[in-house]
Amino acid sequence: MSDLSLTQQRALAALTMLPVVARLGDTFADAGFSLYVVGGPVRDALLGEESEDLDFTTNARPDDIERLLRRHNHATWDMGRDFGTIGTMLRDGERSWQVEVTTHRADAYEPGTRKPIVAYGDRIDDDLVRRDFTVNAMAVSVVDGTFVDPYHGLDDLADHILRTPTSPEISFSEDPLRMLRAARFAARLQLRPEPDLIRVMTELAPRLEIVSAERIRDEFTKLLLLDAPRVGLDLLVNTGLADQFLPELPALRLERDEHHRHKDVYEHSLIVLDQAIALERERHHEPDIVTRLVALLHDIGKPRTRRFESGGKVSFHHHDIVGAKMIRKRLTELRFSKDVIESVALLVELHLRFHGYGEGAWSDSAVRRYVRDAGPDLERLHILTRSDCTTRNQTKADRLRRAYEELEWRIDELSAAEELDSLRPDLDGNEIMRILDVGPGPVIGKAYNFLLERRLDRGPVPPDVAEAELREWWSQQG
Repeated sequence: MSDLSLTQQRALAALTMLPVVARLGDTFADAGFSLYVVGGPVRDALLGEESEDLDFTTNARPDDIERLLRRHNHATWDMGRDFGTIGTMLRDGERSWQVEVTTHRADAYEPGTRKPIVAYGDRIDDDLVRRDFTVNAMAVSVVDGTFVDPYHGLDDLADHILRTPTSPEISFSEDPLRMLRAARFAARLQLRPEPDLIRVMTELAPRLEIVSAERIRDEFTKLLLLDAPRVGLDLLVNTGLADQFLPELPALRLERDEHHRHKDVYEHSLIVLDQAIALERERHHEPDIVTRLVALLHDIGKPRTRRFESGGKVSFHHHDIVGAKMIRKRLTELRFSKDVIESVALLVELHLRFHGYGEGAWSDSAVRRYVRDAGPDLERLHILTRSDCTTRNQTKADRLRRAYEELEWRIDELSAAEELDSLRPDLDGNEIMRILDVGPGPVIGKAYNFLLERRLDRGPVPPDVAEAELREWWSQQG
């Protein structure tokens, strides 16, 4: 460990001495096999951080790995067996670790091509060259503590450089998803991709078409949930990778009109995302994929709705409605869950609703409808609306902030008095059927909606008043 600082040496020693790691090391050593902690756990330890999972590599073959792991937990999984990976869950006191052990890989290609194929190896150096990036191509022996860094990942970590152990053409051809991972690691670790890596990402961007939508979605989600994803998003857009799976994002880079009457929509969207992330933390929320997606894509409908009006003005009429439809289509293609899709689409549709509140007083009815329409996504709408102010005019920014603070205060006041978080009519379905002397059917839904609209208009009333209104409505239905 001569290249390591004393602090880093101690961090790696602590990693190998974790009880769960030490027990596995003894098991593999007793069976005559090597065992190395590899990749993320090593990188994070060197950075003074702790990984949630433990990844290992060994010269043992998958059948031997499975046999040895079952000495610690009979339940194992082998979805990655074709790539030499066996996994299990191991407990260490109160903590559970997800553990994956992979047989060393070696360079091997189909005859006459540079297409990589799975081949097992016996040398740790040969395995590390197949890793995605040099900062993930470091290992430490569980048996004797040897630090293995043949591709200078430690130096790259210190110099904030992102590069591949082998040529990026080979690395990204083997798995094009690594190009998205490059964006994530550039953002997470604040690494500068070397020029050759950027060149190859740009050239091979169309290769992303062979990667499943689910894998792309998962990698993009990991990027968006970082504390500061902007660097990664810029890399995706500038290399053309975003065009392959989210073309609406680079489309936000609208040409500025000659009079500069509208903002740079792409830059605005990144600022909104930055501000939404800051508000998440300020309001003590965990990173939320719905909030991140809607902050980034709330103006997705602007390119399709842009119009140049008389006098040099630019308009984007109905970009909220158009954007909501676009969101549903794109997020469905990326295989996001129905709940995520509907929440993001709803918030895109509602993101302009607040504008105008500061220009004139909203009635209590308007506030109730704002809460009703947002439903369980109200807090996300609060974050989005507050974040969507990127004006450099401090007077205007202060006015908008105060106006939204007033709206949130009014919502809190009405909620305390009227339970806005569970807006319902003053009579339920059973009471409606009893009063009207009818059974279940479409008329009950119509009566329910009538009473709900009345509830939104004037707030709660006593049951006898609601009954009188219902009977009057019923008499008008013929």
